[in-house]
Amino acid sequence: MNFFEHKPFDPKAVMGFGILNGTSIGLLNLSLGFNSVGFYQMTKLAIIPCTVLLETLFFSKQFSKKIRFSLTVLLMGVGIATVTDLQLNVMGSVLSLLAVITTCVAQIMTNTIQKKFKVSSTQLLYQSCPYQALTLFIIGPFLDALLTNQNVFAFKYTPQVLAFIVLSCLISVSVNFSTFLVIGKTSPVTYQVLGHLKTCLVLAFGYVLLHDPFSWRNILGILVAVVGMVLYSYFCTRDAQPKANEASTQLSQAKESEIDPLINVENGNESSPQKSAAWSSDKDLHA
Repeated sequence: MNFFEHKPFDPKAVMGFGILNGTSIGLLNLSLGFNSVGFYQMTKLAIIPCTVLLETLFFSKQFSKKIRFSLTVLLMGVGIATVTDLQLNVMGSVLSLLAVITTCVAQIMTNTIQKKFKVSSTQLLYQSCPYQALTLFIIGPFLDALLTNQNVFAFKYTPQVLAFIVLSCLISVSVNFSTFLVIGKTSPVTYQVLGHLKTCLVLAFGYVLLHDPFSWRNILGILVAVVGMVLYSYFCTRDAQPKANEASTQLSQAKESEIDPLINVENGNESSPQKSAAWSSDKDLHA
């Protein structure tokens, strides 16, 4: 449909990225299956500090104290609102650790690949999704049969079930597209902050639309999380202003250096030797 330009690039990077993305999705689902909901929420909360740590160690990215403080407030708020029971087990803990690491690396790669190879979010998603789908298609049914003793291909797929599967896939495509777009334009940490906003909205909409039970703890947690998000947005915007001003200054200096030599003479910046005062018919045109 010509919505975007097909742009192939390093096949090894695409394959590794697609497989890693598929693996992280599988590990997150396994973590939810082997752990309590409370511990799973703790796993999701651990993604932000892990991402900050990895970007600091391997990409020398600096996070100011104010940004770290705002992230701490955000995580505290989401933790208060969502984390209830914490039931630990060895298998669930190992799966959660692997899920956090693979998710952080996959999201960092989403940002770095787009910048390194100068591809858009759609181009990256188009290149990597076949490997991601193939990874889940091979591993998924095998693990389902191993864990549930049921074969996914033996299920009776009615037209209603197929319609919901197609709807789910369409929603998933839009989620993947928005994920790659947000990470490519901002950063993995900002994407995680947005994800926790989604968690707060899920709790709020569940109470308003589905009349789910809602306690003062949920309300307090959501309010604290929103304060953390506002602080994060404010500090990120303020930290970005000096960089933007510096870039605009460099651009203006570059433009000034290309100004006509006659203006440079008036400013005392003429470096080339003066020519004779002979009349030139092109002089006014150049001026």
